[in-house]
Amino acid sequence: MSKKSKNNKRKKTIKLWVEGARLRTLPLAIAPVALGAGIAKADSAFNLGLTLLALAVALFLQIGVNFANDYSDGIRGTDTKRVGPLRLTGSGSTKPELVKNTAFAFFGLAALAGLAIVLITGFWWLIAVGVACIVAAWYYTGGKKPYGYSGFGEIAVFVFFGLVATVGTTYIQTRSVDQTSLILGSALGLFASAVLMVNNIRDRELDQHVGKRTLAVKIGATWSKVLFLAMLWLPMVLLTLVALVYPSLALVWFIVLLLAPATLIFVMAKTAKDLILVLKLTSFVALGFGLLALLALSL
Repeated sequence: MSKKSKNNKRKKTIKLWVEGARLRTLPLAIAPVALGAGIAKADSAFNLGLTLLALAVALFLQIGVNFANDYSDGIRGTDTKRVGPLRLTGSGSTKPELVKNTAFAFFGLAALAGLAIVLITGFWWLIAVGVACIVAAWYYTGGKKPYGYSGFGEIAVFVFFGLVATVGTTYIQTRSVDQTSLILGSALGLFASAVLMVNNIRDRELDQHVGKRTLAVKIGATWSKVLFLAMLWLPMVLLTLVALVYPSLALVWFIVLLLAPATLIFVMAKTAKDLILVLKLTSFVALGFGLLALLALSL
């Protein structure tokens, strides 16, 4: 093999690994931590060190679950005829065991960051929460009966990438759970669920063919679209309610500048490429929501 061919192969492999990490989903990990930090700041309890550790937990878990999904879907054959980007396992470019080990390596990094939080705060019960997060991440598509194949993925995403991440980031700093973190955490949970829903709408026909009973498969094309739009706009209703107590949060309404185009593109979508764009925009809507909330609550 020539040197040029080796370089091209190496570049292709690196590209697949980067795609395997699914960087477009990382805003969903950053957003709830930013939001939780903002709520802590509004309560005069902000701690930069704890916030960064919470961010590390969220990012490592997100990357870990992405590689775990790549491995599990790949060995089941679910990704063989996928319409989105190629996967490491499904494309046959990488040994499945390597992808699985990479997933657990990131879970391990998340566990270490979480353990640091426990040692600093003294909240030993958080270990149970961390274990639950890792178990949920693996069994989304892993194991004999993955819940992601039974239509419960959106619920899990809502809980862990909305409520748990937001309330957890707030709690380790303020040492309390308040309504603001619950309501706005629910808003981010809805955005995260919307990202998964539009992904499953894109793959609905293939998933149905391979026996993957996602929520989009269960409720059909029309109701999937209705539910996605509800997930996309209900967070703004929740935001408006909280803004009655924290008027500065009206600033977050600027996210409509991304939300409106995402809605329009989704309604007019005709191809998988259109839905991938909606997925990316929705991820950035979630990130913008979290960052603007942090800014607003810091004013």
